[in-house]
Amino acid sequence: MALPPDPAPAGFTWPGGKTLAFSLVVNVEEGAERGIWQGDKAPEPVDELVSGLKAPIRVHGNESNYQYGINRGAPRILERLEQYNIPATWTICAQALEKAPWLGQAIARRGDEPANHGYRWLFTFNKTREEERDFVRKGTQSIKATTGRKPVGYLSRYLHTDHLRRTLSEEGYLYHMDDYSDDFPRWEHFEDGTKSIIVLPYAVDSNDMKFWLDPSFTTDMWVDYAKATFDVLRAEAKTHGARMMSLGLHLRIIGRPGRIGALDEVLDYITGHDDVWIATREQIAQHFADQVA
Repeated sequence: MALPPDPAPAGFTWPGGKTLAFSLVVNVEEGAERGIWQGDKAPEPVDELVSGLKAPIRVHGNESNYQYGINRGAPRILERLEQYNIPATWTICAQALEKAPWLGQAIARRGDEPANHGYRWLFTFNKTREEERDFVRKGTQSIKATTGRKPVGYLSRYLHTDHLRRTLSEEGYLYHMDDYSDDFPRWEHFEDGTKSIIVLPYAVDSNDMKFWLDPSFTTDMWVDYAKATFDVLRAEAKTHGARMMSLGLHLRIIGRPGRIGALDEVLDYITGHDDVWIATREQIAQHFADQVA
C-alpha cells in the first residue's frame, strides 16, 4: 500500500539546518466576545460559567471571567515569554486590544508578531464576500493601530466562507491558519493562477481549549500531551523530513494560577532542546515561501 508523501520537500530545513519549527500562538479574544453589552442578541456560550445560554440576558459574571484573561492572564504569559526568551504569534481579535492598548504596546515592545483573528471573535460563514472583506480590513487596520504592525497572518473563528483565502491573498496576507491537515505548510493556488496564499496548519489537539471543553482535563494531561507531540514531531523531522509544531494558548485559560505552571513545564522542556527553531508564524511562512516555489 502506497503511503502519502512526506509533506516537506526533500532536503528542506529550517534556518540553521534545523528540522523542527515550533510556533507558540497566544489568542487574544477577551473583550471581543459576544455579549448583550456589545449589542449582540445573545451572550457568549463558550466559557467556564455558562454553557449554551442563548437567552438575551447579560451575564456579568461571564464578562468578568473573560476580563480576567486581560487583567491577570496576559501578564503571566508575558512573564513566561520573557523568562524563556520565546517569540510568539498573537492571534488578535482587534477589538480586544482597542480596549486594552497596554497589551498591544507590550506585544510591540517584544517584537512579537500580531496576526488577525478577526475584528471581533465572531463567525463569518454567513457574511457576503464584501462583508467578510470589510471584517478582515477592519481588523487589519485596528491591529496596525494598536501594535504598530500590519498583520500578515489570519485565523478565523473556525466558520468562514469558501472565498476567505482569496480575499486574504488580495488583501496582502502571507498565510492563513484555519487548517489542521498536516504538520508542514503548503501553498494554495487559486484556479485562475493569479493569486496564492500559504496555508500554515494550526493544531486544536494541543490547544489549551481542552481545559474548557473537558472539565476532567488536567494540567498533567496537557503537559504530557504537549511533550509527546513535541517528541514525535522532533523524531519524525530527523528521519522523515522537516515538521512544525503549534501550541495554542488563551489568556483566560492557561493564564490561571492553577494552570500557568503547566506552561512553565512545557516551555522549559522545549527550550531545553537546541535543535529546534522557535519562531513566529510569519517567520515560518516566510522561510517556507523563500524555499518552496
